[in-house]
Amino acid sequence: MSKPRNDDGIAGRLESGLERFALVGALVLVILIFGSLSPDNFLTAANFSTILGSQAVLVVLTLGLLIPMTTGDYDLSVASVLTLSSMVVAVLNVQHHVPIGWAIAAALAGGILVGFLNGAFVMLFGIDPFIVTLGSGTVVNGIILWISGSTTISGISDGLIQWVVVKRLLGIPLEFYYGLALCVFLWYFFEFTTVGRRLLFVGRNRNVARLSGIRVSRVRWLSLIASAFISAVAGVLYAGTTGAADPTSGLSYLLPAFAAAFLGATSIVPGRFNPWGSFVAVYLLVTGITGLTIMGVQTFVQNLFYGGALVLAVTFSQLVKKRQESRTKARSS
Repeated sequence: MSKPRNDDGIAGRLESGLERFALVGALVLVILIFGSLSPDNFLTAANFSTILGSQAVLVVLTLGLLIPMTTGDYDLSVASVLTLSSMVVAVLNVQHHVPIGWAIAAALAGGILVGFLNGAFVMLFGIDPFIVTLGSGTVVNGIILWISGSTTISGISDGLIQWVVVKRLLGIPLEFYYGLALCVFLWYFFEFTTVGRRLLFVGRNRNVARLSGIRVSRVRWLSLIASAFISAVAGVLYAGTTGAADPTSGLSYLLPAFAAAFLGATSIVPGRFNPWGSFVAVYLLVTGITGLTIMGVQTFVQNLFYGGALVLAVTFSQLVKKRQESRTKARSS
């Protein structure tokens, strides 16, 4: 009989703490490195305000992506839904003079419809969500090009722009606080609500969840709808940030969102997709990119950075997951 490991000792708690907050430490380290290399440009209030405010769209998109990933599904259509949402706002508000409130409502309804259809094909026909969302994302891209005429539409109502980037709290645009509020909401949702715990249960073992009386298909379907809805919210924020809609803009967010989601799964709650880990991961990636840009590195490095981060994040995520599983087995032996 193997000897039980004493993971509850001081060494075990220290190791666990280091693992939980390693990503936060990495963020501080990145700030110190670029702050020492270019203190006049990097260590400024304006730079940090830009970092925090300008990436709220990526934060919201990543948090939306977390929901189906928690249940074990991948939604590759989130970036396309983001673009569709921003384009619907632009087309209705700029070209058809629809009040901004109604344009936003239509954009959010479009996101919910895409999520509903994704869930319908996955649950009713048993198709892999990876294939369904890849196909639906391509269809959505075609719709975007059709309704926009493949051109950028600018001139979105100033009211939206005011409530996204112009109005500030503590010098930081309000859009940062929207992403922060969503992070708090999802943390509470997963930790303290019955529905949130069911999502976690379904993600860990669908067969056991089904035998426990959980309607697994319904939970997965709703998670895809929630993902698309939050992606549409990210699209509205994008429209408010830029004051325009670009038919291809959202695609650049897909890789960073997945990288942040997997990287976040290695921290705060290691081995599990979690909102706070993803929140820190987004700003770690963005701070690194900002630092490289200030240092004069060419823009193609962004693709190298995000692509490398995704591969490393998935690798670390799997290692942490196996480590957590081995600890659980050791404690139960």
